[in-house]
Amino acid sequence: MLIVEGMPLLYLELAVGQRMRQGSIGAWRTISPYLSGVGVASVVVSFFLSMYYNVINAWAFWYLFHSFQDPLPWSVCPVNGNRTGYDEECEKATSTQYFWYRKTLNISPSIQENGAVQWEPALCLILAWLLVYLCILRGTESTGKVVYFTASLPYCVLLIYLIRGLTLHGATNGLVYMFTPKMEQLANPKAWINAATQIFFSLGLGFGSLIAFASYNEPSNDCQKHAIIVSLLNSSTSIFASVVTFSIYGFKATFNYESCLNKVILLLTNSFDLEDGFLTASNLEQVKGYLASAYPSKYNEVFPQIKNCSLETELDTAVQGTGLAFIVYTEAIKNMEVSQLWSVLYFFMLLMLGIGSMLGNTAAILTPLTDSKAISSYLPKEAISGLVCFVNCAIGMVFTTEAGNYWFDIFNDYAATLSLLLIVLVETVAVCYLYGLRRFESDLRAMTGRKLSWYWKAMWAGVSPLLIVSLFVFYLSDYIMTGTLRYQAWDASEGQLVTKDYPPYALAIIGLLVASSTMCIPLVALGTFITRCLKRGDTVPGA
Repeated sequence: MLIVEGMPLLYLELAVGQRMRQGSIGAWRTISPYLSGVGVASVVVSFFLSMYYNVINAWAFWYLFHSFQDPLPWSVCPVNGNRTGYDEECEKATSTQYFWYRKTLNISPSIQENGAVQWEPALCLILAWLLVYLCILRGTESTGKVVYFTASLPYCVLLIYLIRGLTLHGATNGLVYMFTPKMEQLANPKAWINAATQIFFSLGLGFGSLIAFASYNEPSNDCQKHAIIVSLLNSSTSIFASVVTFSIYGFKATFNYESCLNKVILLLTNSFDLEDGFLTASNLEQVKGYLASAYPSKYNEVFPQIKNCSLETELDTAVQGTGLAFIVYTEAIKNMEVSQLWSVLYFFMLLMLGIGSMLGNTAAILTPLTDSKAISSYLPKEAISGLVCFVNCAIGMVFTTEAGNYWFDIFNDYAATLSLLLIVLVETVAVCYLYGLRRFESDLRAMTGRKLSWYWKAMWAGVSPLLIVSLFVFYLSDYIMTGTLRYQAWDASEGQLVTKDYPPYALAIIGLLVASSTMCIPLVALGTFITRCLKRGDTVPGA
């Protein structure tokens, strides 16, 4: 996906921005007035992303503030109201899950029960938006120095974490799990969709931010070289971060596996009055077989309490997104020595990564707005930046309600993926077949003095668009075959996630999210056509 989608499309967007010298809306309008909708769709997707993405930074702030406590608040369960034991919900779940779902989100049982705004996450969200505003105060040009810091610091933290991660007990189990290929997954369309989504999001394709940033480049800038370097560096960073993640994940899985074994050993030792130290992990299965045959009735009494401990099962329970960042990682951190230090480092790194992403998202919105004379003639850049941040922050308060995490998942799953595929498909077809590949090639040669190789031509004109269409079909067919869309809700009484169907109004909002960005392309084209006809004094055919 990096070779056939990521690298070619990154070069395409950088070249378009550098050649047209405008944000996403203006750049595509220059290519063809009918393509203004592509830029509008990019701005809408970036707006949706900004609305919910900064909530992650709010949560990072919340965990960062709590990382200075000893012990860490998610390392132990709180006592119940009677002070006779631990909280029931926490006992049924884990301390890290309890802190996430109850203390951070105070999550409701379903999406239908919205609940009130939680003031602590709301204040953290305001703080996150205030930080973003200070970074983008004077428009896109002022974010450069900030990006140097937000992009370079995570590398330092990841390097520290890599050294620590590789020295943890069980780290090799995680790395073996990571690098052991499952070849059968290559036949699974979802694997390819996930790979494409990863490349699109990590490179920022289709959001308009690349076009916005590239519009500030010198016309002679070698954007081809930068496209290759950035895309390779980006994927190398992903693999590097995965090594760090899976080494810590291996430690967490091994810790849980050995804890499970110790509980079983203690249970059998006490139940059958075995000598301390007789039962070990190496002879456990053998002794269990002996006890089952020698003392069948007693073993059957104890059997329901014996957990089935498996390292493979622990490693297979992989999670992604917020579950990885705020549950799995915190569970691993709490078992490390000097856990406060590792927690502060981790959440500060997460915050820097999140702020860096937000600078790109807001640039994709601000550049077209500041390019527009109708807006910039009335409002200065500071006011436009402030207004965008304020509107996003106000709408983002929805994600700080008790049902906010369910709405976050809806936006995260449906606000961008399908829209990005369509946007990038139209971009590629527009450059190759409307603007003209030969004309674009001569523009690039005039700008950079570099001749366009056969690789870029083949990818842009054929391979990339065909693959995007294939992914588009797979994506739609997967949802049609899945049937009713469902979500994971937190059941406090059981201390676990349960699957529920989305209510009709949630399905309507999902449809609206997808349609509001994708329909920009045909609607703006239709509007442009009607406007041109009216200006010429013609009537619309068939009207």
